[in-house]
Amino acid sequence: MGFTREIHLFILSQYLMNRILLILFLLVSFAGFTQKPMPSVLMTKTTEEIEIDGDMNEEIWASLPVAKDFFINTPVDSGYAKSKTEVRICYDRKNIYIFATCYNSGKGPYVIESLKRDFTYSNSDAFSIVIDPYNDHTNGFNFGINPYGAQLEGLIQNGGTFGGSTSWDNVWYSKVKRHSDRWVVEIAIPFTSIRFNEGANLWRINFTRNDVKTNESSSWSAVPRNFGINTLTYCGNLNWDKPVKKSGKNVAIIPYVTGNSSKNYENNTDTELGYNAGADAKIGVSSSLQLDLTINPDFSQVEVDRQVTNLSRFSLFFPERRNFFLENSDLFANFGFSQIRPFFSRKVGLDNGQIIPILAGARLSGKIGKDWRIGVMNIQTEGQLGTSPQNYTVAAVQRKVLKNSNLGFIVMNQQGFNDRKINFADYNRIIGVDFNFLSPKNDWIGKVFSHHSFSPNQQKNSFANASFLRYSTQTFRFMWNHEYVGENYTANVGFVPRQTRFNPDLGVFQKQTFWRLEPEVAYRFYSKKDNSKLIYHGSSLYLDQYLDNNFKNTDYFLAYTHSFIFKNTSEISVSIRENFTKLFFDTDVSFAGNDLLVKGGYNYTNARIQIQSNQRKKIVATASSILGEYYNGTRLNYGGSLSYRLQPYGKLSLSFNQNHFYLPHLSESVDLTLIGAETEFSFTKSIFFTTFFQYNTQVKNFNINSRFQWRFKPMSDLFLVYSENYLTDNLSIRNRSLVVKFVYWFQ
Repeated sequence: MGFTREIHLFILSQYLMNRILLILFLLVSFAGFTQKPMPSVLMTKTTEEIEIDGDMNEEIWASLPVAKDFFINTPVDSGYAKSKTEVRICYDRKNIYIFATCYNSGKGPYVIESLKRDFTYSNSDAFSIVIDPYNDHTNGFNFGINPYGAQLEGLIQNGGTFGGSTSWDNVWYSKVKRHSDRWVVEIAIPFTSIRFNEGANLWRINFTRNDVKTNESSSWSAVPRNFGINTLTYCGNLNWDKPVKKSGKNVAIIPYVTGNSSKNYENNTDTELGYNAGADAKIGVSSSLQLDLTINPDFSQVEVDRQVTNLSRFSLFFPERRNFFLENSDLFANFGFSQIRPFFSRKVGLDNGQIIPILAGARLSGKIGKDWRIGVMNIQTEGQLGTSPQNYTVAAVQRKVLKNSNLGFIVMNQQGFNDRKINFADYNRIIGVDFNFLSPKNDWIGKVFSHHSFSPNQQKNSFANASFLRYSTQTFRFMWNHEYVGENYTANVGFVPRQTRFNPDLGVFQKQTFWRLEPEVAYRFYSKKDNSKLIYHGSSLYLDQYLDNNFKNTDYFLAYTHSFIFKNTSEISVSIRENFTKLFFDTDVSFAGNDLLVKGGYNYTNARIQIQSNQRKKIVATASSILGEYYNGTRLNYGGSLSYRLQPYGKLSLSFNQNHFYLPHLSESVDLTLIGAETEFSFTKSIFFTTFFQYNTQVKNFNINSRFQWRFKPMSDLFLVYSENYLTDNLSIRNRSLVVKFVYWFQ
């Protein structure tokens, strides 16, 4: 019977995948529309030396064609932008040069988030360049700058469908000058800072402008307002006058040294002094293929995850920030779904929050030819804290199919060692295939995958698969998602939080088979009046449902939401939410160390409201509240944030989240409080100071973290980080530490 059920489950899950795959291919045949012609600009080589000074002194600038007549992206996407922008572009043997003139259409000061690197583009006046050097509509680069010269750069993955990442940093140069009616920026992007196919004569490119004070976002190549401004599908053409060539050697060595002092007051230990040193290397094997090396990396000394109130029975996801894993990270990280990841790099070098030293690692990734991308990574960790040394190998290959889609394969191997010998009883392996679909117009997006794990004492039902399909226009959006994870699917270096639950009766973690269904439908009503204060209002119906292997509910979340989006950037949304949660064991549903609620199924309904004020003002506020049932009791949640920009040099912000639980099985109500405060000062574009406080009664911790950063040359930093942790009960100190880190970029 068990074997028969296994076969039925596998056949059913594969049937769903095959149906979705067939639908995706059929959609391609119906998506063969004629897309609006994209603008083009000629990329001209210059022999003139260009000085990055913000002045158009060089003769080459006057002879170049001008990219202008930007189209509005928001709040409407018809017509030309009121805030005029003109862009010129050329290159020499080493760099790509851009000169942009951004004219002011509105009165008043610029809206600047800060002088800090990697500012939030949507919250600041800014100009940016979006580059798709492979002309594959899938992977690209984004370089942005605000009127006070602060830079941001990031990687664009999945065609920009889900935004971009600013975690990636690299070397480039810029200079801004402000005039009474405009601000201008001159930029040099080294060829060594980006990846491309040598010999190509066509890239894709877009230039974007954000004018916050007039609430106008625009781009040279028109982008519909239902897509992000950095969507690669809507880039224009960059025609090279000659096939682009590799620019000399591309090697960067990044050594670091750290020193630290720490004391644990809870355990009454002596002050500990320590130091560390290591290095990373980036080697351009070709113009499109990069080799990353690391020796004794220091991955987590100057970054601290922000605390949140967790009312979930499952682990929370925190993004990867470590430089070694970032470039081409989608080759490894985007297999699976957000909650079913076969490989999650934060699991390497960490064990339940404890650092496991990484001895060395190597990673080769990038593009081969027009249609192939590859990634191979190997990392060796040291054994400690009761863990054995582990070797991690991940190999991924991606093949472009159709126009914007790709087919990917991944192999992951975690291998344990004992006394420098392979422990054949300690391993975890996963093989998988993913098909990522994107229609030429970006209105259809989808994905299907199937992964299988292998572990010692291999058991049945050790596979996972899923399908996702979304159709969106300016007014209508429909989404379908199904997921299946077998109880014996094992991803030791992945992220599958829903699969494992803790059995307090046995004191062990147990795995479960689960299905997930996640449909959504939404519609927007755009205002047709020019003098309306409203851009649109819209409704959505969203279901998130989990089922066990007998197709019985274990979790259920149904939400009806109506939102109002205003031209002044303020927003209001209200929602009614119906919940069902099955507790498999007696559980503390306050998640704060209180008495347990008896196991069983619980239905509860609540309402939520969220408000966001005008983001263009120096003072910005948000507020939200949830009121209604919670398991067998009631819950009142309220919170918000308040920030003030000391433009352009700093920002002060406060956040507050309060939960009141009234549960019949508890003798008194439960309060969970999370308070955050942050001061962020940018004394210059290279000297930054940030301090934040977090008071969290759920984990009984009050944290203070201060960080000073001096970027004394491109990509080279001096950090000074001080942190303290206190118990919230009596504010007695738990621990204290001071870290100094010096990083230097040789290139």
